[in-house]
Amino acid sequence: MEVRNCRGCGRLFNYLHGQQLCPGCMGELEEKFQNVKEYLRKNPKAPLNKIAEENEVTVKQIKQWVREERLTFTEESQITLECEGCGGKVLTGRFCDKCRTSLQNEFSGAIKRPTATLSPKKNNSEKDRMRFLDN
Repeated sequence: MEVRNCRGCGRLFNYLHGQQLCPGCMGELEEKFQNVKEYLRKNPKAPLNKIAEENEVTVKQIKQWVREERLTFTEESQITLECEGCGGKVLTGRFCDKCRTSLQNEFSGAIKRPTATLSPKKNNSEKDRMRFLDN
């Protein structure tokens, strides 16, 4: 366990993993996330700048939540992000469906699964057996 300074407020805290925010700032960020999520339910066609301004969140933070697949834009929304693979339209995550499928196929092909090989049966003849010497 490490002790680090919070990027939000500057206080020291025990850092375990993830974002470098103290529990207090993480709670505030989660509350803002819930507000943005509710705002998007009520206003699915709102532009990204307006969402950020009305919820006191940065555009960068909203994009991060979309990349993490915590937020999803609807088909009717004017907001989209670019696929990191081909530059196409993405409503949530980092990759479009086509690139995601392609990556899954590449990764599954990279892992070689062991093939079962059958060894020939040994003939249990008399000469192959273990012998004991009597004293």
